Amino acid sequence: MPDAAKTKEPRTSAFDEGYVTDYIHSLEHRIRDLEHEKRSLESRYLRIEREFRSLQAEFDRIRAPPLISATLLDVLEDGRAIVRSSAGPHFVVNASQFIKPEQLKPGTRVALNQRNFSIMEVLPSRKDPLVLGMEIEEAPGVSYGDVGGLEDQIQEIRESVELPMLKPELFKKVGIEPPKGVLLYGAPGTGKTLLARAVAHETRATFTRVIGSELVQKYIGEGARMVREMFELAREKAPSIVFIDELDAIGARRLDTSTSGDREVHRTLVQLLAEVDGFDPRGDVKILAATNRPDILDPALLRPGRFDRLIYFPLPNEKARVVIFKIHVKGMNRAKDVDVKELVKRTKRATGADIKAICTEAGMFAIRDGRERVERGDFDRAIAKVLPPTRVPEISKPEKMFGY
Repeated sequence: MPDAAKTKEPRTSAFDEGYVTDYIHSLEHRIRDLEHEKRSLESRYLRIEREFRSLQAEFDRIRAPPLISATLLDVLEDGRAIVRSSAGPHFVVNASQFIKPEQLKPGTRVALNQRNFSIMEVLPSRKDPLVLGMEIEEAPGVSYGDVGGLEDQIQEIRESVELPMLKPELFKKVGIEPPKGVLLYGAPGTGKTLLARAVAHETRATFTRVIGSELVQKYIGEGARMVREMFELAREKAPSIVFIDELDAIGARRLDTSTSGDREVHRTLVQLLAEVDGFDPRGDVKILAATNRPDILDPALLRPGRFDRLIYFPLPNEKARVVIFKIHVKGMNRAKDVDVKELVKRTKRATGADIKAICTEAGMFAIRDGRERVERGDFDRAIAKVLPPTRVPEISKPEKMFGY
């Protein structure tokens, strides 16, 4: 018989089994570490590849030859275009296939290839940063409810500005054109600019505001260029409203004898006249203007077709002053003996700005005395401080001002 010890199979000890298990676990950990390292290397490779492509694109962009700036003059029937380069000559050129035909309009700035002068791209219109800053992106926090005593003026300005934008079909059915421009005039502090701010708040149109003195520039032609670019911006963002405050700064009457500075202001005025009522269509752009001196405005501004509607802002009467006082004292912590009707009787020939200043000064007197409530005596001192003994004479109505 064979030996029993030789016929038995060898047994694996518990020590050997544990060693194999640990070795397998270590290999699994090593595989997971290698997979994690692989993903990390792949992510790094993709990042380096993107950076390489970006640098390659920047390198190609730098090596690309510069383009020539030009202005598109006309588009021919066969698709070619007539352009005027920045150097001056005119060329008949082709356009790139990547440019849509509707993008090619007369007056558009384009970029030309140096070799064959073909149109490679359409450039954005060049505008002065001052003109771009005229646009009001955030609507003022003034509504029609904050304007007191000007119900008739609000109705007229809504009919002239808002209604043509919201319901243009009404004017087509009647067969008339809406007013092109609206001039707000009256004594200082009667609410002209305040109402314009309310229009900017209430309307959904783009609102562009400029003060007349901002259009008076040092160099020849700069003011006229700003006016032209301002209306170009308004046409691009139509429906829009252009508000020119203190119009008399550039719209004064032209005289035979004038200095070089006056002649430059006159050039700006001529450009404004051309934009308000010229050959080029103005589109859905409404014009508002305000002035304290309608008597010195040039007659060309006031003729029909430019500023069709003149809205007069008189000094507030007693009823209007009651409404204005209630608007300004609505949020004030005032004593019970403060009677609005009595304040109205004591503020004859006061403007809306005067009434606001009176309420502000009354509150300042209360703060100066360390009180949280405004008393009647504070209003007495405020009236004596704000209202001078003599008042600026009221501006007359248009029929008395212009003689018609």
